[in-house]
Amino acid sequence: MDPKSLVDRIDEKACLDFLSKMVQHKSHSETDGERDLARYMAGELEKIGVEAELQPFDEGRRFNTIGRLRGTGGGKSLLFNGHLDTNPVTEGWTVDPYAGLVDDKFIYGIGVSNMKAGDAAYFCAVKTLLDAGVKLKGDVVLTFVVGELQGGVGTLAAIRHGVKADYFINSEPSDLVAVTMHAAALSYVIELTGDTRHLSKREESVDAIAAACDIIPRINAMTFSGARSDVHRSINRGHVGVVHGALGRTLEEWRPPQVADFVRLKGSCRYAPGQTQEGVLADLEKELAALEGRFPGLKAKLVPELIEGRPLMPPFEVSPTSRIVKSINAAYEAVRGEKQPTGAITPTRFYGTDAGHLYKELDMEGIVCGPGGRYNTMPDERVDIVDYLDMIRVYMLTILDICEVA
Repeated sequence: MDPKSLVDRIDEKACLDFLSKMVQHKSHSETDGERDLARYMAGELEKIGVEAELQPFDEGRRFNTIGRLRGTGGGKSLLFNGHLDTNPVTEGWTVDPYAGLVDDKFIYGIGVSNMKAGDAAYFCAVKTLLDAGVKLKGDVVLTFVVGELQGGVGTLAAIRHGVKADYFINSEPSDLVAVTMHAAALSYVIELTGDTRHLSKREESVDAIAAACDIIPRINAMTFSGARSDVHRSINRGHVGVVHGALGRTLEEWRPPQVADFVRLKGSCRYAPGQTQEGVLADLEKELAALEGRFPGLKAKLVPELIEGRPLMPPFEVSPTSRIVKSINAAYEAVRGEKQPTGAITPTRFYGTDAGHLYKELDMEGIVCGPGGRYNTMPDERVDIVDYLDMIRVYMLTILDICEVA
C-alpha cells in the first residue's frame, strides 16, 4: 500500500478525541490518577490488538504501560518512549486544565505538551496502520512510562524489565525538531561563608552577598572542560536559580544593619556527552577558589545536590547519519515538504529526557522528536493541532521505513 494513502487515512477527530481523554486523566506524579491513566492506556492498546503489560516498580506502587506490536520477522524494531506523569496545575489558567479543550487551532490541558500529545501521537500512528490492515516485519514497542519527572525512574524500570529495540524515538516536546543531542543535568548547592561586621565597619567584613554577586554571572557564563567539539560545548550552561543571603547558617533576616556572612546558592549545570559530573564539579571548584582569592577570608563550599530516589538524567547524542535520524528526516519532508530542523537545537538541547537513559543503559540509537514545546509547562499549556496531526503522520512513515511492511 502506498505510504501517502496510509497517511491520508488518519481520523483527525478520533485522534484529537483520544488526546482529550488522556488530558482528562489527572495523572500528576505519584497519584492514583497516574495509575488510572496507565491502566487506561493498557486497555486502549488491547482494544486495537496490541499486547499490553502493566509493569510494576517502586515496590508495586507505580507501574508503566508497555505495548508490543509483534512483527512477522526480518525487520528492525522501533521503540517509542513517553511519560504519562504531569506537573501540577499553576496559577494563571483561563481554561479548565483537565477538560482537553479543542478549538480551531489548539488542544489545551495540563501535560498536553509535556507530553501527552507525544504519547497519543505514537498510539494513533500504530492504530491507523492497524486499521488499514498493515502488517510489519519488525516489532513496534510502545512505552508509556511514569516517573520521568523524578529523573526517569519509570524508563529505568522498563529497561531493567528487559524493554529494548534496535532504535527509539523519544517523543518529548520538540516542536517536531529532530534533536540529536541534549545535555546532562547536575544540580548543586554552594555555601559562601564570610565575616560579619556592623555596616559602620563594613570595610573590615567579608561580605558574602557581595561575593555571591561576583560569582553568579561567572557561573552563568561557564562552559566546562573536556568538550569533544564546539557543538558539544554549545550545550554547556551554568545557572544559579536560588539565592539566599543573611546572617548565619539559619539566615536570620532581622538585623539588616549587619553585613551578611552567609549565602546559599542553588543551581544547575548542563554538560555534553563525553564530559563528566566530576569534571563539571572540578570546574566549579576552580571558580570558587578564584572567588576566595578575590575575597580574602571567604570560605566557599560546593556540594552536588542529589535527591534520594531521583537519578540524574544522562546526556544523549546520536550521529546525524544514523538510520533513525535519516528515517525521521525523510518522513518529515514527505509530510511537510521541507527539510526537518535537526541537531543540538535551543532550547531542547538543554532539556533532560529519558533518551539519555536509553542511550546510556542500552547503547541504543534514537532521536528526540515530539509535538508541543512552544507552549510547554505554562498556564493554558497547549499544542498546535496541525503539529500533533503531522507528528502522527511522521511517526507512521518512520514506522513503515524502520520496521518495513511484511
